Amino acid sequence: MHDPRPRTPWNKGKLVGQKAPFKPKEVWAIRARLQMENRSRELALFDLGIDSKLRACDLVKLRVRDVCHGDRVASRSTVLQQKTQRPVQFEISPGTQEAVQAWVRKAGLVRPYPRRVGIVGRARSGGLRDPLDAAYQGVADLSPDKEPAGGATAARARQA
Repeated sequence: MHDPRPRTPWNKGKLVGQKAPFKPKEVWAIRARLQMENRSRELALFDLGIDSKLRACDLVKLRVRDVCHGDRVASRSTVLQQKTQRPVQFEISPGTQEAVQAWVRKAGLVRPYPRRVGIVGRARSGGLRDPLDAAYQGVADLSPDKEPAGGATAARARQA
């Protein structure tokens, strides 16, 4: 049985491939929106993604003990990348330290427990893409003429 109607591709008219990095203005707009909405988890993950340039899969696997020493957030950290199995050392900016500290306090996460900073814990549970989708939705809300830049990591923002 052949359907006489031509089938249109799902991505017809959409941009495919690598998206342009966020502009600094867009990064600050996303941060401001997350702060105004008191979304401390998403803000902490977004800031960590920018500081670390980690892939999304590595970002959501971060544990409190990876970024905290005792009850304070470290100024630098080293994480083993899942894809390459190579260690990545990165500095954690003061703004990111504040955002992570606020999230750890709000969620009741403490260092000895093997809870994750991101998806697992007392906060609402979302898909692996949840923090990034929130960031991309923020960009889409700020500029209605642009498509949301899905399919890439938050670390692209650092390139701007």
